[in-house]
Amino acid sequence: MLRAIGLTKQYGAHTALDRLDLDIRAGDIYCLLGANGAGKTTTINLFLNFVEPSSGTVEINGIDVVRHPVATKQHVAYIPEQVTLYGPLSGLENLRFFAGLALGRELPRERLLELMTQVGLDHAAADKRVSAYSKGMRQKVWIAVALAKQAKALLLDEPTSGLDPQAASEFSGLLRSAADSGVAVLTTTHDLFHAQQTATRVGIMKRGRLVESLDGEAQIARTDLQSLYLQHMRA
Repeated sequence: MLRAIGLTKQYGAHTALDRLDLDIRAGDIYCLLGANGAGKTTTINLFLNFVEPSSGTVEINGIDVVRHPVATKQHVAYIPEQVTLYGPLSGLENLRFFAGLALGRELPRERLLELMTQVGLDHAAADKRVSAYSKGMRQKVWIAVALAKQAKALLLDEPTSGLDPQAASEFSGLLRSAADSGVAVLTTTHDLFHAQQTATRVGIMKRGRLVESLDGEAQIARTDLQSLYLQHMRA
């Protein structure tokens, strides 16, 4: 569903991403770990076509992102670290607006409320102004947009940053539900606990290169992820 082959991004003499190979399947939750500047956000930006690769190929659902950017955007939803919504509008009104943009049509109120409930926002929260929402509640609205769009791939950049433990746990549950329905999830994080509890696959990046890959929940569970991460960061 999400594929990178020899993906490289250079800014002048600086190599932000160095020959990255990734193949993320439907149902995977792939967590990219690494220090600031390791290439995690660059990877997300290349999949989103926010920047173009210096070399290599990047695909979503078998479609080349550079050659067919509009077609690939139909299959993907993106949740940045700070979700921007219209504060004076309610959560339901935001969902109606953004889902309408994604689908090209307006969904009935009953379906919108069903989506809000699915992501853990009750009717009272749905009708509350987003200016009163926590970060976790804002993210849930954007997950609801992705569900409305029936996105096949979900890209997230540091989604648990600034969330309290309960909100982070709830968010992890939403990602697992999305993956269980066949969505491919690619997320960057500094949160090792979130990665260990949520991911089906983990990659560690350093200076633009993928230096470690763990495949499968069983392998992740039996790995001392913190020690492995620190080992690579010190090398």
